[in-house]
Amino acid sequence: MTLSPTMNTNGQDNTDLLQFGQNKQIPALLENNILKALSFYPELKNATISFIFKTNIKTSVMQAQPVFTTLLSKRKNRRYRINISAHFKLINAQMPIQHIPDDVMIGWIGHELGHILDYEGRSNAGMISFGYRYYFSPTYVKQAEMVADSYAVERGMGNYIIATKRFILNHAELPQAYKDKIARLYLSPDVIVEQVRKLEEKKQEQQQTALR
Repeated sequence: MTLSPTMNTNGQDNTDLLQFGQNKQIPALLENNILKALSFYPELKNATISFIFKTNIKTSVMQAQPVFTTLLSKRKNRRYRINISAHFKLINAQMPIQHIPDDVMIGWIGHELGHILDYEGRSNAGMISFGYRYYFSPTYVKQAEMVADSYAVERGMGNYIIATKRFILNHAELPQAYKDKIARLYLSPDVIVEQVRKLEEKKQEQQQTALR
């Protein structure tokens, strides 16, 4: 779609964010949140990514995947898609996905972009191997999900990722099985808080070194 300047939910003009919509297909309902998440990943500015609403994604709310046919051609032609469930499924109801709080949505998208950054570092053959191991090995799934979280945190999205995790783990109307899956496979909020603390310490040390 063609992106146009709009106001985000905080009343701020998103004109500065539009640059991150290059080579991206973005649904209007989530445009501001997606652009905000993309702004933390300048490395993905030239990557071709389609954000696509899906009526049903089994056991997930979002999925980041390469477009398989593009793995059969040159790496520079690779395309990605992030599937987004149109509804957030609760125990006794469904919530339109755009009703999720902004910081939670930005964190969720940021996590998926962490996967794509991971994919960008892999060859086409490496991506096929990744898909095979991800499908058959729960241990590998856990490793891949933690890598995606870590990429997001390293790029300054720690508070958003924490908001997403707490939203899921503390939501009274979410199925317990889904909460257990998130707790089992992803970094916990406490671990992310510690990562953020260490990153801040590292930045302060670098600043002090630069001033000497």
